[in-house]
Amino acid sequence: EQLSSLDDRVQVEFYVNENTFKERLKLFFIKNQRSSLRIRLFNFSLKLLTCLLYIVRVLLDDPALGIGCWGCPKQNYTFNSSSSEINWAPILWVERKMTLWAIQVIVAIISFLETMLLIYLSYKGNIWEQIFRISFVLEMINTLPFIVTIFWAPLRNLFIPVFLNCWLAKHALENMINDFHRAILRTQSAMFNQVLILFCTLLCLVFTGTCGIQHLERAGENLSLLTAFYFCIVTFSTVGYGDVTPKIWPSQLLVVIMICVALVVLPLQFEELVYLWMERQKSGGNYSRHRAQTEKHVVLCVSSLKVDLLMDFLNEFYAHPRLQDYYVVILCPTEMDIQVRRVLQIPLWSQRVIYLQGSALKDQDLMRAKMDNGEACFILSSRNEVDRTAADHQTILRAWAVKDFAPNCPLYVQILKPENKFHVKFADHVVCEEECKYAMLALNCICPATSTLITLLVHTSRGQEGQESPEQWQRMYGRCSGNEVYHVRMGDSKFFREYEGKSFTYAAFHAHKKYGVCLIGLKREDKSILLNPGPRHTLAASDTCFYINITKEENSAFIFKQEEKQKKKGFPAQGLYDGSSRLPMHSIVASMGTVAMDLQNTECR
Repeated sequence: EQLSSLDDRVQVEFYVNENTFKERLKLFFIKNQRSSLRIRLFNFSLKLLTCLLYIVRVLLDDPALGIGCWGCPKQNYTFNSSSSEINWAPILWVERKMTLWAIQVIVAIISFLETMLLIYLSYKGNIWEQIFRISFVLEMINTLPFIVTIFWAPLRNLFIPVFLNCWLAKHALENMINDFHRAILRTQSAMFNQVLILFCTLLCLVFTGTCGIQHLERAGENLSLLTAFYFCIVTFSTVGYGDVTPKIWPSQLLVVIMICVALVVLPLQFEELVYLWMERQKSGGNYSRHRAQTEKHVVLCVSSLKVDLLMDFLNEFYAHPRLQDYYVVILCPTEMDIQVRRVLQIPLWSQRVIYLQGSALKDQDLMRAKMDNGEACFILSSRNEVDRTAADHQTILRAWAVKDFAPNCPLYVQILKPENKFHVKFADHVVCEEECKYAMLALNCICPATSTLITLLVHTSRGQEGQESPEQWQRMYGRCSGNEVYHVRMGDSKFFREYEGKSFTYAAFHAHKKYGVCLIGLKREDKSILLNPGPRHTLAASDTCFYINITKEENSAFIFKQEEKQKKKGFPAQGLYDGSSRLPMHSIVASMGTVAMDLQNTECR
C-alpha cells in the first residue's frame, strides 16, 4: 500500500508540475519548435524594424538646423578643423520626431518585455549568468533609455545606439534557422550555416561601422550614411583611397576597433568555412537535384570500394549503348582511397561517375544521392570478403533501408550465401554468387567447359587479351573472349533474314558457316526466350534472334562491305538496325550490357 501510494504521489506531482503557468509558457516560447520558430521570427522582425527606424531618424536629422535636448533651445554648431577641441553636443543629442519617438518607444517596450520573459523562463539558478550575457546587455542598452524617456521628456532627443540591434538580429536569425530545420525534421547543412554566419557577420560589421562613423562624424565633417558606407567598404577591402577620412579622434578610435575586430573574427570564420568545405569535398557533397531531374542516374551502394570492383562494374555497365548517358553515383561509407581516386580522375569516368561518402542506412545520405530519382540501385559486395555472412547482413540492412526510402526505385542486390536470399526477396533482382558458382560447376559435369563459356560471355572484353603471347592457344583464347551475346530482330538482320521459314538448326549452321556468328536462341513476340529450340522450330520475320559474336551485327565488317558495294552500284544504303531495342529498361540494366535477356521473366527451355 505504501509503494502504491508513493507511485500515485509521484505521478500527481509530475502532472501538476507540467501544467504550471511557467511550464506552459516555457513549452510555448522555448520547447515547442513551431511556436518557438514564430517567436524568433517575430523577434527578428522587431530587430530589423529598429535598424530601419534608426536609418529613417538619420535621414530626417540635420545637425545644421540646431541640436539640443527635447524642448530646449536649439544651438547651431559648425565644425572647425583648426581646433582640437570636440563639441560633444552633436554626439549626445539628435533630432527625433514625435511620431518616430513613439514608434521606437513601443518597439522598445515590446522587446524589453519579451527579453525579461525569456530570462524568467530560462532561469536555472544563476541570475548573473543571464545578466552578463552580451545579448542581454545589448538589449538593455537599446530598450531601457527609450522607456526612461517616457517619464523624462528632455531625454527624448538623447542618442541611443539602436544600430547595435543588428547583432541581436543576427543572433535571432541563427536560432530561427535552427528551429526551422527542427520543425520540418530536416538536418541542416553545416556549410549553409557557416556561410550564413559569415555573411551576417560581414553585414553587421559594415552596418555597425557605417552608423557609428556617421554619428561620431556629426561633430566633424558631418558625413552622410552613403559616404560613411563607402568609407567602410573601402577600409574593410584594404583598398584605402584616402579621399574620405575621419576627422576627430572618437571616430578614428572606432575605425581602429572595427578593424581589430574584423581581423580577429573574420579569419576564424573563414577558417571554419574552409575546413567545412574540405570535409564536404572529401564526402563528395550532394548530387544535384536539377541534374537528378533532367538526367538519368543509378546508385551503387557498397560497404568498401576497391579498384577491381569499381572497374568491373563500370566496364560492364557502360558496355551497353543505351547506358552511355547515365550517371553513376557511388555511395560508400569509407573515404576514397588513392587508387580509386586515380581511376575516377580519368576523363572517361570523371564526367560520369560521382563519389559520395555516406551510408545507405542514413536517410540524409540517401537524399544526397537522390535515391528517390534514381533509375536503379545496385547493392554489391566484394568477392574477397573474409566474413561472408557479415557481408550479407550489411547488404540486407542496406537493401531494407533503400527499399523503405525509395520503394519505386528498382533494386538489384548481390548476396554471397544462398540462405540469405529470402531476406531480400522484395528486390527486383537478386544474384547469389555461391548459387551461380555451384550451378556452373554442376553444368561442367554435364558439358565440360560450360562455366568458362558463360563466364566469358557475361564478362565484357575487347578480345585483345593475350595477343602478345607467343602461344597460339592463348592468342585465340583472348581473341574469342571478346564474344558477347547480342540480339536483333530477324526481319532487320542481314545475318539471319535469308533464313526466314527455315528451321532453327539450319539457320544456326549456315549463319556460323557464312558469317562466323553463333545463333543460340530466339524469342517469339510476347513469349519467353527459347534456347536452342531445335529443328522443329521455324524462323519468322518477327522473331528476336540471340547470337554470339565479337561485335554487333551493325558493326560487322560483312555489313560495311555490303554497304560499300551498294553505294558503288548506286543503291542507297539502308539502316541495318533502324528499330530500337524492344527490351524493357529494367531488362537492359539487369543485363549490364552483356546478356541481353530478361533475367526475371524468362523461362528457358
